[in-house]
Amino acid sequence: MKHARKHPKLPRKSASATPSENAFWLWGTHAVMAALQNPARQYVKLYASKNAAASLPKGTSTIPASAQEISSLLPEGAVHQGLALHTRPLPPAMLEDIMDRPNGVLLMLDGVTDPRNIGAIFRSAAAFGALGIIAQERHLPPLSGVLAKAATGAIETVNTYGVVNLSRTLEELANAGWFSIGLAGETRTTIGQALKGADKVCLVLGSEGKGLRPNVAKHCDQLARIPISKDMESLNVSTAAAIALYEAGRV
Repeated sequence: MKHARKHPKLPRKSASATPSENAFWLWGTHAVMAALQNPARQYVKLYASKNAAASLPKGTSTIPASAQEISSLLPEGAVHQGLALHTRPLPPAMLEDIMDRPNGVLLMLDGVTDPRNIGAIFRSAAAFGALGIIAQERHLPPLSGVLAKAATGAIETVNTYGVVNLSRTLEELANAGWFSIGLAGETRTTIGQALKGADKVCLVLGSEGKGLRPNVAKHCDQLARIPISKDMESLNVSTAAAIALYEAGRV
């Protein structure tokens, strides 16, 4: 499977020097470099330390700043590595655009809200070629800051599909031939068994502790578990996502 977006090798210059109400911060080498290489990303300003600017491709427009000056622009404790990008959100991705694909893997997040976990899930989705991540718009944290740093650039290559209702979306996916598998520890069916024969799969992950909400679980075609030792109750949701994606890639 291939990523949803393709990037050129060289970044564009800043689209505008005018501040935007919707603009937010990305920081750190991987997150910023990936954003610069994404033709769909429009940014406002790029602040760079002398050392960081030297590593950028020729022609990149920057505002010189010291590490301390960059830190003053960002949340406390942000590890920026000399780079901070003030950028606008990416254009929204439309789930309808991939509904009719003959194969592929999607992830759906039900109540997963921790930015670091979601960032790690983006990273795994990019590594295993997932088509995108579906989440409720009102529960999805902004794709910026800590989340983007944890994703190490994957928010630029993995589409995000914000939806209003997960259960209704599962129904729509089913009508388009997608097979949805909800990860749940209480079932005997393993993820490997559930994936057999499935070409278009949506892997549904619930929050740590509560797991899948009952109505979301009810709308999944199959519930499946990741076999783990009896000594451990559950896995971190980002770890579970990586394992499920790996298993899906082996089918």
